[in-house]
Amino acid sequence: MPVSQSSPASASADTGVSAREHALLERRARLLGPTYRAFYRNPIHLVRGSGVWLYDAQGRKYLDAYNNVASVGHCHPRVVEALSGQAATLNTHTRYLSEIILDYAEKLLGTLPPHLGHAMFTCTGSEANDLAIRIAQHSSGNTSVIITDFAYHGATIATAQLSPAAVGTKGVPAQHRTVAAPDTFRDGGRAAHDFARNVAAAIEDMRAQNIRPAALLLDSAFSSDGIFFPDASVMREAADHVRKAGGIVIADEVQSGFGRLGQGMWGFANYGLEPDIVTMGKPIGDGHPMGAVIVRPRLVSSFGSNTGYFNTFGGNPVAAAVGIAVLDVIEGEGLIENARTVGAYTGELLDALKSRHGMVADIRHGGLYFGVELTADGDEALAASKTSAVVEAMREDGVLISSCGPRGNVLKIRPPLPFARDNAEQLAETLDRALSAW
Repeated sequence: MPVSQSSPASASADTGVSAREHALLERRARLLGPTYRAFYRNPIHLVRGSGVWLYDAQGRKYLDAYNNVASVGHCHPRVVEALSGQAATLNTHTRYLSEIILDYAEKLLGTLPPHLGHAMFTCTGSEANDLAIRIAQHSSGNTSVIITDFAYHGATIATAQLSPAAVGTKGVPAQHRTVAAPDTFRDGGRAAHDFARNVAAAIEDMRAQNIRPAALLLDSAFSSDGIFFPDASVMREAADHVRKAGGIVIADEVQSGFGRLGQGMWGFANYGLEPDIVTMGKPIGDGHPMGAVIVRPRLVSSFGSNTGYFNTFGGNPVAAAVGIAVLDVIEGEGLIENARTVGAYTGELLDALKSRHGMVADIRHGGLYFGVELTADGDEALAASKTSAVVEAMREDGVLISSCGPRGNVLKIRPPLPFARDNAEQLAETLDRALSAW
């Protein structure tokens, strides 16, 4: 979630917002209402994107080190060509026969373990997680879902209620359970060590109230919780506890999938997990609204015959063409290997900053996904304030990042996959300057 969000009331000449941008903010508030907020104290009026770069209305360019939606780069020519070509030919829904959706399903399934045999398409990651929960509840006969205590899984009623990062733990319905995220840093990594034990305890608590789990829903990078990469054996043990209790494992790959972590296409594979359902969104379409649910066939045999599923726009021919193009670019441009090598190099540059700046407490990374935890001598409010200030300073210096974590003190760095070594150097140099201001 963004550290700084601007509204017309907070955007003024004091923040450097131009008269034009101030007028746009006022217009947003009038037309879109109070729930829409812009990133940064001094919002950016973007007009163009290309690769890892974004350009504002004045022609200034910004290095995008945050956006995994444009996974293979903003406005990738091959994706744009696929989208426009199919849009000029046909766009309809899945109740008609179409080869391209089958071609896409076949190609996407080919990147996943063979036990995951069916693809179901949605328009967003929220819809994908919502559908996955429905399938889990139907197939298990249970209703409860276990999540981490600052997770974010979507914006539908069902997924928002399973997103403590958005609604707080008090907003999670009583039948569900939250467990501490596997924090590998605080308290010597105790939460990471105890993660499987905490899942088992949650199941026992359910059992005492005559409740059984339908699913364990996990973001493979624990993106909102603070970005963690716990020990694989602990993750597998947690999955085993849920399965023994009659539930299934859902891997939410909306943020960690499509080569992001640099060790393969999917984050769950880093733990040796065999999820029963995999959900996808954001990077699946390089900016085009798409999502998917990949599932064990046995889980949807009854669901399909008794409930069925239809999505007017999910899996339409344009989306399928875009999805194929994204997979082709990831493979053809070696973007998973790029995430691994450039990610490692970026990690080295960030590690060097840790020795230069005492406020950098921990750096966690996998591929092109980084969490930089900042501290302030035990003062959590001050650490969050410093984190927000660093994000703002970097924005002013031409590099876009954000923050995450329940304390708001983790810099969240997640650039598009074509990120290069010189981009990593610019990121590190800019972060060095921002940290030096403190």
